[in-house]
Amino acid sequence: MTAFDEERLALLIRALPPAPEGWVRAAQELPTARPGLDEIVARAEADAAFRARLVADLESALEAEGYERDPAVVEALRVRFKAK
Repeated sequence: MTAFDEERLALLIRALPPAPEGWVRAAQELPTARPGLDEIVARAEADAAFRARLVADLESALEAEGYERDPAVVEALRVRFKAK
């Protein structure tokens, strides 16, 4: 990328509105939630019934299995297991 391209990119990025507060908070919380997220994803990949419950009703499935419903984890799982 040339210096001109980097300057133009910087101008374009500065013109964007700020990210929604919820996105920023989730991005800040996600690194500490990563181990729990990885465990849930691994279990869902290995257990089709659990995966189906996650897709059908994510928050209820997590609660039924005793997982803490951390907002960052819930949002990441919602994106990962959204109904296709």
